[in-house]
Amino acid sequence: MRTDAPPLIKLADYRPPDFLIATVDLDISLDLAATRVRSRLAIRRNPAGRAGAPLVLDGDELTPVSVRLDGVALDLAAGFATSQKLTIDAPLNKPFVLEIETLLNPRANTKLMGLYRSGSAFCTQCEAEGFRRITYFLDRPDVLSVYTTRIEADKTEAPVLLGNGNPGARGDIAGTNRHFALWHDPHPKPCYLFALVGGRLDAIHDRLVTASGRRIALGIYVEPGKGERAHYAMDALRRSMRWDEKAFGREYDLDVFNIVAVSDFNMGAMENKGLNIFNDKYVLALPDTATDQDYLHIEAVIAHEYFHNWTGNRITCRDWFQLCLKEGLTVFRDQEFTADERSRPVKRIADVRNLRAGQFVEDSGPLAHNVRPDAYAEINNFYTSTVYEKGAEVIRMLKLLIGAEAFRQGMDLYFTRCDGTAATMEDFVACFAEASGRDLAQFMRWYNQAGTPVVTATQEFDEGAGALTLTLAQHTGPTPGQDTKEPFVIPIALGLVDPRGAATRMRVSAATPATPHETASGVFELTTASRTLTFTGLKQRPIVSMLRQFSAPVKLVSALGDDGLLALLRHDSDAFNRWQAAQTYATRLLIRATQALRAGGAAEDGGELAEALRSMLAEAAAKQPLNPALAAQLLTLPGEADIARDIGADIDPDAIYAARHGLRQSLGKMLEAPLRETYERLTEPAGAAYSPDAASAGRRALRNGALDLLAAGGGATDIAARQFTDAANMTDKLAALSVLAHGGGAAGAAALAQFYEAYSDDPLIIDKWLSLQAAIPAADTLDNVRALMRHKAFSLANPNRVRALIGSFAMANMTQFNRRDGAGYALLAEVVGSLDSSNPQVAARLLGALRSWKTLEAGRRGHALAALDRVARAASSPDVRDIVTRMLA
Repeated sequence: MRTDAPPLIKLADYRPPDFLIATVDLDISLDLAATRVRSRLAIRRNPAGRAGAPLVLDGDELTPVSVRLDGVALDLAAGFATSQKLTIDAPLNKPFVLEIETLLNPRANTKLMGLYRSGSAFCTQCEAEGFRRITYFLDRPDVLSVYTTRIEADKTEAPVLLGNGNPGARGDIAGTNRHFALWHDPHPKPCYLFALVGGRLDAIHDRLVTASGRRIALGIYVEPGKGERAHYAMDALRRSMRWDEKAFGREYDLDVFNIVAVSDFNMGAMENKGLNIFNDKYVLALPDTATDQDYLHIEAVIAHEYFHNWTGNRITCRDWFQLCLKEGLTVFRDQEFTADERSRPVKRIADVRNLRAGQFVEDSGPLAHNVRPDAYAEINNFYTSTVYEKGAEVIRMLKLLIGAEAFRQGMDLYFTRCDGTAATMEDFVACFAEASGRDLAQFMRWYNQAGTPVVTATQEFDEGAGALTLTLAQHTGPTPGQDTKEPFVIPIALGLVDPRGAATRMRVSAATPATPHETASGVFELTTASRTLTFTGLKQRPIVSMLRQFSAPVKLVSALGDDGLLALLRHDSDAFNRWQAAQTYATRLLIRATQALRAGGAAEDGGELAEALRSMLAEAAAKQPLNPALAAQLLTLPGEADIARDIGADIDPDAIYAARHGLRQSLGKMLEAPLRETYERLTEPAGAAYSPDAASAGRRALRNGALDLLAAGGGATDIAARQFTDAANMTDKLAALSVLAHGGGAAGAAALAQFYEAYSDDPLIIDKWLSLQAAIPAADTLDNVRALMRHKAFSLANPNRVRALIGSFAMANMTQFNRRDGAGYALLAEVVGSLDSSNPQVAARLLGALRSWKTLEAGRRGHALAALDRVARAASSPDVRDIVTRMLA
């Protein structure tokens, strides 16, 4: 394998920039193959920088045309401007103006970073280091400048010209078919927030009056003919803006806010100031093209990118090590928005599922890193679940520890104190320490230590004294570069549940040190290696409901038996822990079944779980506090990856699949009657109007969950076929198609063919078609995936197509990706190799599918190692080299 790992950039080596750029004037003349970029930079030496240091501007595959320093042309033949860097080694002690012209080829930019062409439009992506692909610059987040941009293009090729900030003059260029538009952003920003779009686009428009009475023009721009599919995104934008005013006191600060949806995009969306650019899958939706999950994701991503206006744009990061300052905080904000708009318990469950599926796995493998990393080789590889989702959990814990009132005061202080700056995590946390009066030095370990803490709970009950003694202990194992860990501050939300469902009062013994806040809130802080709590005045032994609402991102090890878990499933007042009890109980069953099957034995039938779920379905039917969306979550068994994560080592994916398939089959048969009743009761009458609202989506989720489990029991093919034919919305149609396709045979093949024929001209729907087939756990799936790679609907050049087919196969098909012969790993290595030079970001993210390769049983582990070695030998991009080097360390 290659040994030339990319060099590390370290947080400890941070130093301020040697120069600052006050204003940036850009003149960009768009052309498919020869775009000219003229930049005029007003630069001065930074007093905090190195005295006498040369000016070094970043570039990436640039073609320099001319450079002028204070109006004097510099000789490019001198070699000071290469494709990767521009260096001026002169005194430069007074403010000066640097004028640079570069030549770009947007059509050939397959990396989709910098300025490129997508469909009918030119667009940009500059985070993290894409602006250097447009012009030479100090491409770092702590250089904040005021931008004025003139965009010029052919009127036929690009009738719409959009930029950051507020619009200025626009008009035709005499004697040509070209026109121009000026945009000015009065708020200083780093270059990663620069954006422009020029193309043939349709648009929908709206207006919003802010809390202070300012009128904001809203626009969403999409590919021609798709305007009607953007109205839900506009509604989500308006609701996001209103919510931020109410929840955080943040009002929008420009005259216009525009969103553009493009079909070629490496990420979900980008929060460029005043001009958000989106992957079109997070904008376009109609009932017959988008599922309930699509609507939910559109709402969440629209909100996330808008919320960045303050947490990321007005206050940005000093350096990329502080990425969680904008991303973790903004994920927390979008999670809170969705929880307020929909069901808070269901949202919490969904977020924790996502956290465990991505971040817990990341934390336990070779790619583990701090929420704020100490070092990186390629920043694009640190847009991770740890930075985003775990970063949000850290913010959530902070709010829980200091209380909602102090948290709001801390946020207000942060917005006031840090507005217009490039801040650090220390700046952020200091605001909450000041607002709450608490010392948060130990809390900072959540940012500086990697790994998922394991909290172990043991208990003893003194029947005579009516006292329960609970001992909590924490331990965090070693991660790459961190062999030992100091104790975290872990908030543990507790409740006591009577086994029969009666309320139990929680009184803490006077002998147990506890703060008034802990006693009143039931949230106890574990700050040392262990802590003991005693609860008194108990008439009988209660069941301890721990980590309510998932109060900390930890793994909980408890001696609670199966009977206790079933009691929590039936009686816990905390909705999250009802779901958690069901998951824990089912996981135990599935692990025991996996072990039994590997040993040649038989699995349990899950009779007690079936009875608990039967009671739950009856509760949902009676319209008691259990809403359909929560019932749907309770009905869903842990996934194969969840089971593998809890087993932890020597993993046999085939045995896990067999165990889960067997339990689903058993439950489907035992619960056939209540599942059919649930399905029929929630069936909407013919002609009923579709609504993506939370209540309606919850009913569909439970109905389709019932159908899925019925199908596992072998009694739903006819129902699924009827639903596939009659479905008036994509949610129900796709759910039925999934049942038919996973069932195999002629019915599944016919349904897949019919689905493609109906939607072949809609790439976003074809993504669903590709993804569904890639996830089928059948012996011929790998061959089918290879065939689909040759299908006219697939393109390696489009990230959405790649994620839909290859990403789904590698991430969602545990048995076929992890085939015993290693053929699944070989396919991934081939695709990563093909993408490494053309789109290294997508290649590196795909390679993450092998992040847990060391936990596999020996045979598969050997095949995975061989595939990683092949990738390492051929890797050319820093993105892929960084990931594979860390995986093989």
